[in-house]
Amino acid sequence: MKSNGKKIVATNRQARREFEIFDTIEAGMVLFGSEVKSLRNAQAQIAEAYCRIHDGEIWLNSCHISRYDHASAAFAHEPDRPKKLLLHKKEIFKLQSQIDQKGLSLIPLTLYFKNGRAKVELGLARRKNLVDKRRTIAQREADREAARAIAKQNKQGHGVTD
Repeated sequence: MKSNGKKIVATNRQARREFEIFDTIEAGMVLFGSEVKSLRNAQAQIAEAYCRIHDGEIWLNSCHISRYDHASAAFAHEPDRPKKLLLHKKEIFKLQSQIDQKGLSLIPLTLYFKNGRAKVELGLARRKNLVDKRRTIAQREADREAARAIAKQNKQGHGVTD
């Protein structure tokens, strides 16, 4: 699946439902060769993944990248090992301060290849409560109803006569 020169490998669809996303940032990943080959075969899951900042470094935890079928045992990787993310120190400190001050979380939204390099899109987010989820659903339903009404109006020949 390609969009904007990117080859999307995995998406965290649940994240947009469960969290209110305030900002997104793109980060590179430190991977083994067998992990890259598995990613090229789209054998990854980020639904349960989360990020932690530890000692000035960002780590992606619980991101499952399946073992590559054709790799020998000596070069095979651990599927659920923490992956180091690549960002500038300034960006990491900025994210750390926002997480600490505003009580936000850093969650992976998309895993993709961009110009042959594995990237992850991170979202600075806050978990939605039940009221926010209901409000989002109500807004979506209202937008659908409005779109249906406009389409029906256009189908009837604009319905306005002088």
